[in-house]
Amino acid sequence: MQVVNSEEELRKAFQSNQKRASMFFGNGEMYAEKAIEKARHIEFQLLADQHGNVLHLYERDCSVQRRHQKVIEESPSPFLDEQVIEEIGALATNALKKIGYVNAGTIECLVDDKKNVYFLEMNTRLQVEHPVTEEITGLDLVEWQIRIAAGEALPFTQNEVTRHGHAIEARIYAEDPKRFFPSPGTITELFLPMAPNIRHECGVEIGSVVTPYYDPMIAKVIVKGETRMDAIQKLKIALEQYKVTGIKTNIPMVLDVLSHRVFEQGQANTAFVRDYIQKR
Repeated sequence: MQVVNSEEELRKAFQSNQKRASMFFGNGEMYAEKAIEKARHIEFQLLADQHGNVLHLYERDCSVQRRHQKVIEESPSPFLDEQVIEEIGALATNALKKIGYVNAGTIECLVDDKKNVYFLEMNTRLQVEHPVTEEITGLDLVEWQIRIAAGEALPFTQNEVTRHGHAIEARIYAEDPKRFFPSPGTITELFLPMAPNIRHECGVEIGSVVTPYYDPMIAKVIVKGETRMDAIQKLKIALEQYKVTGIKTNIPMVLDVLSHRVFEQGQANTAFVRDYIQKR
């Protein structure tokens, strides 16, 4: 993925990326799309049963990213208002009804500063950040996948789906917190702080070997608060107590994000890490 600003840049970028795509994926086909810079990355969690019922479980804001990979996800979005949420939710549910989709799924989009919505993709599965939705709605998405597959009908309507409080998830990556390069090695110490409203999903333990060959995410920390600032403070405390040795992690970078005034004010977009964190 590369942004180009002129025809000359396009020619060079097309050739180099086509070669890279052929090497990595065995397919050099390329396509161009409009670049929506400094947008918010918004996604809607949906459930669709075998009886034609489709509803959304509200949005997740995934705008804090590095190299187009999500680092922090939260709900509700600090950027969207209720009208836009209703509009995108209606578009998402109608799309699934049109294609006859059945299962949990997520529709992702970019939203610019004027709140124009651009469809990105649909993920036909649970995502890494699904606990954020579970925490604010009280619904177990794994359970509902199983129930839907068993032929059960959703017993609640869109109006009966409610959310309470604010949830934030931080992805813990085995990588240099400044350069974002992978940090392989053997985990020699691991401590996960335990407290009410802190949830861990961890894929490693003491003695685990983290290799450079796969996605560097090793764990997730999810917190829930009464308000957004309450959730931010709880996540800060959890990450300050989190301990992992033997490898580097992105925890210092995440703490920088959580303490930055732009993030605190709910103004972070997809360029936030590049514009504010990497320049430190």
